[in-house]
Amino acid sequence: MERNVALVTGADSGIGRELARVLAERGFDVLGASERDYDLSTPDGVEALHASLDRPVDVLALNAGVSEGGEFAAGDLHSQLELIDLNVRGTVHLAGLILPEMVARRSGRVLLTSSMVAIMPGPFQATYNASKSFIQSFGLALREELRPHGVSVTVLMPGPTATGIFARAGQLDTRLGASSHKADPAEVADQAVDALFAGRERVVAACAPLRVATFVSGWLPDVVKARLNAFVTRPGEVQPPTRDRVED
Repeated sequence: MERNVALVTGADSGIGRELARVLAERGFDVLGASERDYDLSTPDGVEALHASLDRPVDVLALNAGVSEGGEFAAGDLHSQLELIDLNVRGTVHLAGLILPEMVARRSGRVLLTSSMVAIMPGPFQATYNASKSFIQSFGLALREELRPHGVSVTVLMPGPTATGIFARAGQLDTRLGASSHKADPAEVADQAVDALFAGRERVVAACAPLRVATFVSGWLPDVVKARLNAFVTRPGEVQPPTRDRVED
């Protein structure tokens, strides 16, 4: 018998690589879509990935994403638009191709990687926070739409995690990027897959203090949340580490 199939985007590093590992350990044939193989920020890349699938997808982990640090008005507009193309448009495009197939079979599980920052405005990473807010809202809306069709949707909201996202975003000179208090991506993936198969609405994968902070921040005015975010994401506040400790 063929094993069930899991498709994980952004599977070449970080949380995506760990999601692929955990799903493989749980008996799935894992198709890992990496940026080396498919550029999911482009329609052609998404269509090529979908066309390469020769078996039904039972678990879809929409995880691919990037960040971009610094002031929006002083930054590279092309990079900001590429972020939106990957984090938002590419996610919606691939979901739009695979979800109808799950609905037709009346089975499937979907994991969308949002972030704890989805609940707050993000100075110095404005498009990233906005993209993760979109993913959270999109995922929770899909969960309700797909529930009668036998398809379950879970939103993953990790806290700061030891991956290469901060280096790639040019954020190693921020309090957030330089902090050593980041989650292990393997632990995040374990929590995410547990929540996925339990059919949970969402999972905040972070240490207990950060989970509490996320709950409390829901009661704060947006202006306060924006200033708190700016405190940890403002460039040039710390000396960047001499090497990228972990994070791939």
